[in-house]
Amino acid sequence: MAKISWKGSTLLSPVPPALVTCAHGEEINIITIAWTGILNSQPPKTYISVRPTRHSYQMIMESREFAINLTPKTLVRAADWCGIHTGAKVDKFARCHLTPEPASQIAAPLIAECPLALECRVTDILPLGSHTMFVADIVAVDADESLLDADGKLCIDRANLVAYAHGDYYELGRRLGKFGFSVAKKKKPAKKS
Repeated sequence: MAKISWKGSTLLSPVPPALVTCAHGEEINIITIAWTGILNSQPPKTYISVRPTRHSYQMIMESREFAINLTPKTLVRAADWCGIHTGAKVDKFARCHLTPEPASQIAAPLIAECPLALECRVTDILPLGSHTMFVADIVAVDADESLLDADGKLCIDRANLVAYAHGDYYELGRRLGKFGFSVAKKKKPAKKS
């Protein structure tokens, strides 16, 4: 397959269009962030990259906390809207009919309508150019009980999460395999008695 080469850009896709919540004092806000991911397993670490011109930037700088609320398909319009408008001029929770709920480990609220959230405490701040990266420990994970099976196992497919790829939002599709399926030994059929 022939390829063409372009100048370096931010084409890594898909990424989550996460609804990131933050708080400082009595003020709370939501900012949509696609520049996020996992950095480390033990301790669990993540990051978000935020433009210094964003209203949430100073709130996160001062509080050193935020929550990454994963976006289900029912909230894709809210995620898009929260990424376009500034919390300096509008209450995004009220405008998008979202419910702030207390987190267990941080002061920033969670979004009740999001089925999964990562509570994060900032450990490092890295100015990178257009964005500043906030590296954080994941201090708690909050999952809606409806995502658990009878054995308490997380069934992430029940969350109906969306992805963002090169300017477009996508509903995640069917599962193609699980970690290690390419090297798993096939089970032998049970012997008939």
